[in-house]
Amino acid sequence: MFWQQVASGLSAGCLYALAALGLVLIYRTMEIVNFAHGEMAMISTFVAYTLLVRVGLPYVIAMLVALAFAFIFGMAIERVFLRPIQEGPLVSMMIMTLGLFMVFNGAAGWIWGFDPVSFPYAVRGRPVFIGDIIVTRDSLLVLAVTVIMAGALYIALRFTMAGIAIRATSQNPRAARLMGVPVPKVYSLTWGMSAVLGAVAGILIAPTTFLSPSMMAEVQIKAFTAAVLGGFSSLPGAVVGGLLLGVLENLVAGYISTQLKSTFAFALIVVVLLIRPSGIMGTTERRKV
Repeated sequence: MFWQQVASGLSAGCLYALAALGLVLIYRTMEIVNFAHGEMAMISTFVAYTLLVRVGLPYVIAMLVALAFAFIFGMAIERVFLRPIQEGPLVSMMIMTLGLFMVFNGAAGWIWGFDPVSFPYAVRGRPVFIGDIIVTRDSLLVLAVTVIMAGALYIALRFTMAGIAIRATSQNPRAARLMGVPVPKVYSLTWGMSAVLGAVAGILIAPTTFLSPSMMAEVQIKAFTAAVLGGFSSLPGAVVGGLLLGVLENLVAGYISTQLKSTFAFALIVVVLLIRPSGIMGTTERRKV
C-alpha cells in the first residue's frame, strides 16, 4: 500500500510541479505572485475542450492550438493589464492578478457554463503493473510530459538567448536594461511561458476531474504550496516541492484521512514558513534598509 500511495502521489505531484513552475517563473522575473495563474490555465483548458469536442480536431492538433492560445493569452495579459501599472507598487500588480482571477472565472462561466463537463483522456488502456504497483497509462503520460516540459524549460533558460535575457532580468532588471536587454519583451515572454505551463497542467488534470470554471481552485492552492515548499526563488525547487507535496498528501489521505488531504496543504505552508521561510531549495536574500 505504501508504494502504491507513493506512485499515485508522484502522478499528482507532477501536475502540481507544472503549475508551480509557472508561478515561480513569473515571481523570479517580476517578483509578484500571479493569483490568476489557475484561471488562465482553466480558460486554456476550455479552449482545448472546445477544439477537441465541439470542433472535432484530432487530440494532438487541438492541444497544440490550445497551447499556442495560452502563450498568446499570457503575453496579452502582461501587455494589456500589467505593463501600464508596472512602475507602481508591486502590491498593485498582485491585486490586479487577483481581480483578473475573478474576471476570468466569471467569463468562463458565462461562455462555457458553470456545469461540469467531461474532458477526454489522452490515452486509454489497461494499467501497467510494476511489481505490485498499479500505474495507469494516464499517470505515465503525466510523468513523461512533466519531464519533457521541465527539461525543455531548463534548456531554454540555460542555452538560449531568450533564456539568458530572462535570467539577467530576474537578477537585476535595471542592469539588464542598461546592457540592452528588452525587459518589457522579457516580461511578456515570461508570462507566455508561464501560461503554457499552466495550460499543460490544466489539460492533464481535466480528465481526472470535471472541467468547470472552478476546476483549478484546489490545484492553484497546491501549486502555491509546492512553490513555497521548494522555494519561490528556485525553479528546481518548484518541481521538488510539487512531487513532495503529492506524495505526502497521498500518504496522509491513505493512512490518516482523506478529509485532511486539502487541509494538509495549508498546514504544510505554515510549517515550512516557520522552519525555513525560503523553502527547501530557495535562497535567503539580504537587503539593506
